[in-house]
Amino acid sequence: MSSSFLLPRRDFLAVGASALAARHLRWPARTTRPVPSADQLQWHRDELALFAHFGVNTFTDREWGEGTESPTIFNPTALDARQWTRAAKAAGFKMVILTAKHHDGFCLWPTATTAHSVKSSPFRGGTGDVVREVADACRADGLRLGLYLSPWDRNAAVYGSDGYHDFYLTQLRELLTRYGRVDEVWFDGANGEGPNGKKQIYDWPRYWAEVKRLQPQAVIFSDAGPDIRWIGNEAGTAGETNWSMVDPRVVSAPGVSGEGVTRMLQQGDPNGSVWRPGETDTSIRPGWFYHPADDAKVRSVDNLVDIYVSSVGRNSKLLLNVPPTRDGLLHETDVARLAGMRRALDARFGASLAVASERRSGEASGTTGRLEYMLPTPRSVGWATLQEPIQHGQHVAAWRIEGLAGDGSWSPIARGTTIGHKRIVALPRGTRYGIRLVIEQALAPVNAVSMVLHAEA
Repeated sequence: MSSSFLLPRRDFLAVGASALAARHLRWPARTTRPVPSADQLQWHRDELALFAHFGVNTFTDREWGEGTESPTIFNPTALDARQWTRAAKAAGFKMVILTAKHHDGFCLWPTATTAHSVKSSPFRGGTGDVVREVADACRADGLRLGLYLSPWDRNAAVYGSDGYHDFYLTQLRELLTRYGRVDEVWFDGANGEGPNGKKQIYDWPRYWAEVKRLQPQAVIFSDAGPDIRWIGNEAGTAGETNWSMVDPRVVSAPGVSGEGVTRMLQQGDPNGSVWRPGETDTSIRPGWFYHPADDAKVRSVDNLVDIYVSSVGRNSKLLLNVPPTRDGLLHETDVARLAGMRRALDARFGASLAVASERRSGEASGTTGRLEYMLPTPRSVGWATLQEPIQHGQHVAAWRIEGLAGDGSWSPIARGTTIGHKRIVALPRGTRYGIRLVIEQALAPVNAVSMVLHAEA
């Protein structure tokens, strides 16, 4: 069975000053496979979120607190959450996720559950609420709000007992009922000893159910989802093969480990029964909390662009930690690197470059296909961005890109497996007369695949 592309003769989507063109290859309707919810789809399309690790560790110069820190040390005298959100928005980030409570148990809001919170600190004269200020700043700048509530609490006396479930659920309810809409609730599997020397057995189904009851639109992140999974490392790198589906039996709860777990987190499962895409978290600095000694160790713009390519460009979302200082501001170096990252991404993948002439041909049999067109003038192409319409599922399992030489021969210049929401491919240098995308295998009929070409910087 063969068919031509279902686009008008001159119709193409051009998307970047360095972009040559985009083409869409369409297949018949797909078979039934997992698809994202509307909230998961929005999560994919956001691509970038900013993580803000902030708390008593900021003032003790540590990464993990003991839970015995005095609340009086927490006093960010110049805190300006709008400075955070303006920097994030200017860099193209769509969400800020705040560490409302880290493992030390210190709460950045005036909770009724413990005195180990901002209400016992000199911040705003003991009337401060960091969660409120961040939530208001997100709304003011049109960003979505996410909250992290550590399950491990090294300060709570009830940690390690059945009483902790109600304690933790009360904190969740406070966060999810006081601050308006929350779009992501972030958990991890952190589990160590509490003040009584015991570890806690977490009731994850109960915690997740409470999130869905109070904020049904919020996606829940943890190793095990249920909506978003961890990508398996903190290096800023998703798997070369990265399916958005998983087998939930393999990663059954946050904190489980093993070779099969690592593989599932990194790669997903082409035959997985649930849609659970991977989020890539990493920090702009060596640590997660602000340390003055790291001011000269902030990631370079080039490195941040590389991380974007190895996360967003591999069907993931990038959650980049940018920790506020003891003043309560993002450091000027960090802000400058975020702005530089945005400029570099726009230069590489941004505004359009019109194509003067084109020729295309295509054929499809439902699970294979070809997309071919000629370049208006012979040139070297630096990058290709591939995308599937994931609202209909993720199906492409193998592809290759071929370049046309001056003698009329086509030869492979790149190969890969999954595409998903976005796959960014670096192409080798060389003069090309044409570019061809060949879908070698798809696990179900695909509605469409698009390709955008970008000139070398």
